[in-house]
Amino acid sequence: QVQLAESGGGSVQPGGSLTLSCAASGRTIRSSAMAWFRQAPGKEREFVASINWNAEIIRYAESVKGRFTISRDNRKNTLFLQMNNLEYEDTAVYYCAGSQSGFIFTSNPAAAMNSWGQGTQVTVSS
Repeated sequence: QVQLAESGGGSVQPGGSLTLSCAASGRTIRSSAMAWFRQAPGKEREFVASINWNAEIIRYAESVKGRFTISRDNRKNTLFLQMNNLEYEDTAVYYCAGSQSGFIFTSNPAAAMNSWGQGTQVTVSS
């Protein structure tokens, strides 16, 4: 099973930017659909963005569309999440996850994930 490790979290002011990385080890993710999720304090985990194995199919939660960009570098076995124009509501622990499939067919992306990272904290505050 692949091991996933997120990095890049931190504290930022509203309107700021952060780039999260998710480094995979143990096996390649080049044939895997990948995704980012987040969980804010007192709330359930929610889907943020997903990308299929060759980056041809990308989806975003409505709340982050136009501000976040998911990408991947299969040569480096790494997933990214560029977050711009951050808002207070973006404060959460961000998790990357991977599927054994190259595509996510379900309307519940979390159910398609087989591997999860430990998460990285993103805090938006003034």
